[in-house]
Amino acid sequence: MTKHLKIDFVSDVVCPWCAVGLKSLEQALKNLDGTVSAELHFQPFELNPQMVPEGEDITEHLAHKYGSTPEQITKNQAGIRERGAALGFTFNMDKRSRIYNTFDAHRLLHWAGEQGRQQALKEALLQAYFSHGENVSSHEVLARVAGEAGLDAAQARQLLDSDRFAEEVREQERFYQSQGIRAVPSVIINEKYLIQGGQPPEAFEEILQKVAAEG
Repeated sequence: MTKHLKIDFVSDVVCPWCAVGLKSLEQALKNLDGTVSAELHFQPFELNPQMVPEGEDITEHLAHKYGSTPEQITKNQAGIRERGAALGFTFNMDKRSRIYNTFDAHRLLHWAGEQGRQQALKEALLQAYFSHGENVSSHEVLARVAGEAGLDAAQARQLLDSDRFAEEVREQERFYQSQGIRAVPSVIINEKYLIQGGQPPEAFEEILQKVAAEG
C-alpha cells in the first residue's frame, strides 16, 4: 500500500541548495514510487528580505554577508555545480551575476499553488535564475516564466502589478520563522519531521520510509 505524505518545502528561489534539495527530494520520491507518494507545498522564505529591487552583485553580496573570498566562492560554486549535475540540474554560475529580491516570486508561487501549478513554477523559477541567470524580481520575467509553467501569463502580470497575496506570503514567512526555521531548504514532513539542507536522495529516502512506516 502506498503511503501518502504531506511535505512543506520551505525555500527561496535564489538559494542554490534549495535547488539541490528539491531535485534530491524528487529523486527520492521517484525511487520510492509505489511505496510513498507526497503532496508538495512550497512555502516562502526570503534569504534577503531587504534586498533592493535592482539586486546586488553576487560576489560582493557573498563577501559582505558571509565574508567569503572570491576563491572560496569559486570553490563553493564548483561543488554546487557538481551536485546539481549529478541530479540533472544545470547551474550556470557564470550567468548568475546578481542576486535579487524574491518577494514577488513568492507571491506568484502562492497563486500558482491555488492553480495546481506550484511545483512546475518553482522548478521553472529555479531554472530561470540558476541555469539562465535571469532577473527573478522582474515582473516581465516572472510573468513569462509563469506562462512557460502552464499558468496564464496575463493573469500573472496583473497579480504582480497589484499587492495581491502580499499579506498571505508575509503571514507564512512569519509562521515558519516562529517555528524556528532560520535556514533553507527546510523540508517538513507531515508537519512533524524536519530535514534541512541540500541532502542527497538517499537521506530523503531514509526519512520518507521512516515516516511512512510510522503511518
